[in-house]
Amino acid sequence: MALFDCKVDVTSGHARALTYATAHGDFQTPMFMPVGTHATVKGITPDRLEELRSQVVLANTYHLAMRPGAELVAEAGGVHAFMHYPGPMLTDSGGFQIFSLADTVKLTDDGVEFKSIYDGARVFWTPEENMRIQELIGADIAMQLDQCAPYPAERSFVERAVDLSAAWAERCLAAHARKDQTLFGIVQGGMHLDLRLESVRRLREIEEASLAAGGRRFGGFGIGGYSVGESHEVMFETLGQVARALPDDRPRYLMGVGNPTTLVRAVGEGVDMFDCVLPTRTARMGTAFSSTGRMNMRNAKFTHDFTPLDHACSCYTCTNFTRSYIRHLVKQDEMLGGILLSIHNLHYLLDLMHRAREAVLAGEYDGFLQAWMDSPAAKDY
Repeated sequence: MALFDCKVDVTSGHARALTYATAHGDFQTPMFMPVGTHATVKGITPDRLEELRSQVVLANTYHLAMRPGAELVAEAGGVHAFMHYPGPMLTDSGGFQIFSLADTVKLTDDGVEFKSIYDGARVFWTPEENMRIQELIGADIAMQLDQCAPYPAERSFVERAVDLSAAWAERCLAAHARKDQTLFGIVQGGMHLDLRLESVRRLREIEEASLAAGGRRFGGFGIGGYSVGESHEVMFETLGQVARALPDDRPRYLMGVGNPTTLVRAVGEGVDMFDCVLPTRTARMGTAFSSTGRMNMRNAKFTHDFTPLDHACSCYTCTNFTRSYIRHLVKQDEMLGGILLSIHNLHYLLDLMHRAREAVLAGEYDGFLQAWMDSPAAKDY
């Protein structure tokens, strides 16, 4: 496969199994991406990520641009060399982080001004500057700069976010030049189906105009602005129609979602890629995913429980340590507790998506989805 080619291996209903080529290797979907905000997945070494069969790791443009700085990452040889991770990587634009700090943001058609959370300095990003930063960081996939609307939000605010995101998508695509890196456009529109479909239409038009002028196309598409406070049921009222309105020949990436049931359902709606801090963040809080639902490892019932964390799991944590020991670590605020739970939770989601792919390849995704929804775990997520 040529660089950034996307092969649709097979479909099962709306669910898809893709193979996508990058400069750091191919990846296969459906897939979950561990989040390495500061060029590190918290508590997880790069070799452990490989053992977990992680494929793409996500890093954050906002945080890396502020510290240590995109120029330093480039000086180190790019983010792969900087963090010693050999596989494909993706950088988000930092837009979500910027707009989550709404009281410090000044927005114009030209770009966005915000205050650094690190030193209070005022920073101004245009779409072109954002592309320059992401090219310096050097991940395989960059995301366009966009405006993510909160939930709830007035329709007029969401309309403005769609307009601005489309205008910035056009500028990002025109500015993006690095040949070993591709750019994903992002769909916005809040919970309004018509605005979502309008956002998709405008991304398609931007791409068509770029290609007609001898420019580049989007390598895939992010679906942003979900999981921002709405219920899962509200999200699923529109998600499937939005995903299937996007081109069939490139990945569809639901941004910032890591709930296991949401992942399984979203694959059934035609989504291919996911990321979230949930598995590692909840691990640091002492929570484990399991085949029977979430487990709070601070619970006293685990004090004398010398069985594996999850009997159905084959990860390093479950193979070598007991619930009693993990509870002891969590209660003592020992670093190892969060590390072992992070290993397990990441394995849980990565393996879940691996099994989802196997079900798609077998043409049995509907059955896989129904079995999950009937399982004890689904009722707890």
